[in-house]
Amino acid sequence: MQHNDRYQQAKKVTLIGALINALLGLMKLVGGLFFHSHALIADGVHSFSDLFTDAMVLVASKYGSQDADDKHPYGHQRIETAATLLLAMLLILAGSGIAWDAVIEIMQNTVTMPNPFAMLIAILSIFANEALFHYTRRVGNRIHSPLIIANAWHHRSDAAASGVVLVGLLGSILGFKLLDPIAAIIIGGMIIKMGISYGWNSVKELIDTGIDAQQILAIETMIQQVDGVQRIHQLRTRMMGRDIYVDVHVLVEPFISVSEGHHIAQRVHQTLIDNMQHIKDVTVHVDPEDDEIASPSLSLPSRHGIEHALLHQWQRDFPMIQSWTVHYLDGKIHLDIVIDPQFDQWSALQQRFKEDLSNYPDISKIHVLSSQDIVISR
Repeated sequence: MQHNDRYQQAKKVTLIGALINALLGLMKLVGGLFFHSHALIADGVHSFSDLFTDAMVLVASKYGSQDADDKHPYGHQRIETAATLLLAMLLILAGSGIAWDAVIEIMQNTVTMPNPFAMLIAILSIFANEALFHYTRRVGNRIHSPLIIANAWHHRSDAAASGVVLVGLLGSILGFKLLDPIAAIIIGGMIIKMGISYGWNSVKELIDTGIDAQQILAIETMIQQVDGVQRIHQLRTRMMGRDIYVDVHVLVEPFISVSEGHHIAQRVHQTLIDNMQHIKDVTVHVDPEDDEIASPSLSLPSRHGIEHALLHQWQRDFPMIQSWTVHYLDGKIHLDIVIDPQFDQWSALQQRFKEDLSNYPDISKIHVLSSQDIVISR
């Protein structure tokens, strides 16, 4: 889905929610003041606070949906994550304020009897917010936006809060005056809990928490089925917005060509992209041996060093040496040397190898191949 289309859908659903929240907030505040309901006033303040969060959702959805660029090669999805974290903090603050105001009212014994008409506003709020929840969640799932889905659950919390208000109002009207401020305290607690949940999920994403164990197992199974992969290790994942990034080391046959190893890595990459939803990119490291715990070949001399010390000298003294391949395995160097089939100085070459290798214990094997220059191409 193109980022502009994704943003337009997020914008539409958020603006509808903002408009309804504004109308509900005004009704709750006026109704709470006129009908003497502390819980309804608290719910109205909460509805108006949603207008700010809706504006934040719009901004985050716009910029978080943009494609990757030179300065942001992994995209902008973490804007949504950061905005969700801010939304969570605001929910916690709003819930704390609502609950504290109700506690003060109880402590100061200033509780008043609400008017029964306040119940009508609470009922309207329940139905409106529940409808918003279902509509917003459906859009959030369609565009794969955690922020929009979080905002949908925010609407569900508003519906639940209005339900608590309705119960408190009913209890107060029936003679239990403290139920109205108690309902306000419960609303505050519900909002705080929701904020903590959103905030914790955002923090986990910002610190690169991996995906769940079931998804990890599915990734491992798919990689193991790719032809040429012997084993895998150091499989790591991280979330960025709705996207999953994968890093993995695959163990392959050590004596295959670089191009074949690259081909295997490409197939691992494409297999995961094609078969697992939300995987954005896969980085595949091709290993000829398992180096997860230790890297025994790391301290060995480079190809250039070996060529300077031995290979160029051998080629100078035995001009029929045509090419060579250097292998690094198990902390040792293996050499494949290709030689012209007309070569006839085998004894001298073997003696030279023995003399020189006595000073190079890192080289454990030399494999000499005879070349025939037969090339078939299309």
